[in-house]
Amino acid sequence: MRVFLAVHLPKLPLEVFRPNWSPEPLHGCAVLEKDKVVAADRAARSAGVRIAMKRAGVLALSPETQMHDRDVGREAGALRDVGVALMRFSPEVALLDETSLLVEIGASLRLFGGLIALCGQARSVLARMGLSARISTAPTGQGAWLLAKFGKRRVLKLTSLEKQLAALPMVAVPEVEHFVDWFAGLGCETIADIRRLPRAGLQRRCGEHLLDSLDRAFGTAPELFDWLELPPTFSARIEMPDRLEHADGALFGAQRLIVQLCGWLCAAQLAVTAIRLTLEHERGRNAIDPTAIDIALGEPTWREDHLVRLLKERLHRIELTAPVIALRLDASNVEPAAPPSDTLFPEPGGSAEDHARLLELLVARNGEESVLRPAPAADHRPEVANRWVSVTQPVKPQKVPRGLPRPTWMLDTPVRLLMRQHRPFYGSPLRMVSPGERIEAGWFDGALVSRDYFVAQAQDQTCYWVFRERVSSRDAEEDQRWFLHGLFG
Repeated sequence: MRVFLAVHLPKLPLEVFRPNWSPEPLHGCAVLEKDKVVAADRAARSAGVRIAMKRAGVLALSPETQMHDRDVGREAGALRDVGVALMRFSPEVALLDETSLLVEIGASLRLFGGLIALCGQARSVLARMGLSARISTAPTGQGAWLLAKFGKRRVLKLTSLEKQLAALPMVAVPEVEHFVDWFAGLGCETIADIRRLPRAGLQRRCGEHLLDSLDRAFGTAPELFDWLELPPTFSARIEMPDRLEHADGALFGAQRLIVQLCGWLCAAQLAVTAIRLTLEHERGRNAIDPTAIDIALGEPTWREDHLVRLLKERLHRIELTAPVIALRLDASNVEPAAPPSDTLFPEPGGSAEDHARLLELLVARNGEESVLRPAPAADHRPEVANRWVSVTQPVKPQKVPRGLPRPTWMLDTPVRLLMRQHRPFYGSPLRMVSPGERIEAGWFDGALVSRDYFVAQAQDQTCYWVFRERVSSRDAEEDQRWFLHGLFG
């Protein structure tokens, strides 16, 4: 069963030049084409600005209204970005006109929880991109598009589609535009009225394009679409509606780019292992080098929430040297996405992917130098063997002693213990609860140690790792010195 999801963006020119996630100007915003208004926001309309009004009229009514010359190429780029973002639901996406696109979702309904759930997720994707849209579904692409522009309904059966389309006004069909007066003279008001007219007469009077459009919408003629081609690499850019003085303000724009990235990854069945967000500053004579934020991931991912969380943490830690005027996101490294786990029961304590995602979040929040992992060296001396490196640094496996008690926390410098009644004391007298472990090493590098290590227990049952320095026979009569070297968890 073929099901098409049509997305109509009636406010696209305004949302391109003044995204709805940015503060709305006090006196409004208007978009002009050939010196005439083609779109105006609520603030501009309240000041008296109307569609088809000339620039001079806008200035007379509201001199402080922000006016932008329409850029069709920029609008087409924004619509293409929406198409890439919606490829997470299906790789078959087609651009219909300047403000509408189509997604074939018949094979995706079960995967995304049904029609209503998928439509809700599509609306959420558009909202995160700062766009508002009307969404409809139908068994035909042309029918879904007409409903999105006028009806805003979801239908799955051709019989229901015929009833919904028949009730739409005849001007909903673009091919009727040149014959509106003629149809009005015949008493036609809806699509149903046009379909009741003789086909032969309609074809002679209006040509074959009108009938072809109606047949495709009602499912009596095949539909052919020019599907959107997926770019081989991902690189997206967005200009800020205003200069940003703080890096945190770039989060929403960065999220919009992440939404596009995740759509591209899902359509290409790829996962990303490294991304770069570039904060662009002044250009021209006073050009300032952009600020690059590189994020390396421990495990490949295509999850939007995880990438947004990492960027949020990194942006929070950055101090800008100059205002930001644009953002660019590049997928530095990608690889084929791994298939989902087929195990019946989840791993206790979370999967390896969950563990890697937690480490990436900690690195983004605290920096690479603050998140470490053990990398023990092949040496018997604890202070040498106890080595820690950044979680982003690869570690070469080393053969280390096993089966011996080692504490969770090691002190950088051993602490000498007090002696009371010939016993080491640390808050309370310590009692040895393990046999001694003798360590003699370091003769080869001039840092010889000769110690006897024990696990000691205090009166509150806390366990410590302590050692006693070995002494020569001539010094045996002196009190031996004890040191605290580690604490057990």
